Amino acid sequence: MEIFGQLFLNSLQISAAYILFSLGLTLIFGVMKVVNFAHGEFFGLVLLLIAVLVPWLNNPSVPLVVAYGAAGAVSVLATMACGWFLYHFAFKKFQRDMVGSFVLSVGLSLLIQGLFLEFFGGVPIKLPDLIEGNLRILGGAITTQRLVLTLIALLVAVTMCWLIAATKLGKSLRAVAEDHEAAMLQGIPYRKTALYGFLIATFLAAIAGALLAPVTVISANVGSDFLIKGFIAIVIGGLGSIPGSIIGSILIAVIESVGGYYFDPSLATLAMFVITMLVLLVRPKGIMGNG
Repeated sequence: MEIFGQLFLNSLQISAAYILFSLGLTLIFGVMKVVNFAHGEFFGLVLLLIAVLVPWLNNPSVPLVVAYGAAGAVSVLATMACGWFLYHFAFKKFQRDMVGSFVLSVGLSLLIQGLFLEFFGGVPIKLPDLIEGNLRILGGAITTQRLVLTLIALLVAVTMCWLIAATKLGKSLRAVAEDHEAAMLQGIPYRKTALYGFLIATFLAAIAGALLAPVTVISANVGSDFLIKGFIAIVIGGLGSIPGSIIGSILIAVIESVGGYYFDPSLATLAMFVITMLVLLVRPKGIMGNG
């Protein structure tokens, strides 16, 4: 029973971050029909900025929690500004252009990774723990810090799902994702809605990075691993499907947790790709895909 409790807690921690990340990818694809391979760099930028700002802010007169909070807020805002800049001067020109946006986003990803290496270096960084202590839940062990960060991530994900399902902006995003021409005929401003969708996706990646800062090893290419698994999640769940991205993220987290425990992390990663291929063979649109 303890083993199952531990695996459940591990899967919960992993899936919380993947859900935030994949929701952003799904939102961009649904609204703009853009596969954004630079999405992982928004995630990485937040982590790298926090890694620089926390040691600089943290001193005897500034508590660690305040340093983390200030660094996280500044980093998220800087990443949002970066997302706004990239949308207006790059992605805006390639909306609903799968080939052009693919080439653009891959090029931007490589460029930004090179800039990360140049400005932040290639040495991995581990920040100090934000919250001390451990808890036992369902027979499994989890640090208080990881539990708090996981609950915050799940709260953000639930709030985002509510925003998309119940607010005027969310209805506009869903209408544009369904048929942008029909949405424009109904008076929905497509370009403004696309901008909001892109910024929300950037915010989700930024929040995921900020929440993982105290518990992960930070490096210049940290966004690449999450990008691969985020794409696996949305391909399995269905491109453009928010429920599908959540299902895919949970499935990937369970495979990573259970496969890593009983076998080997490399075999767990291999299993993700095998399951992706099987899903695409049986249902090419993904589990919840309908377009």
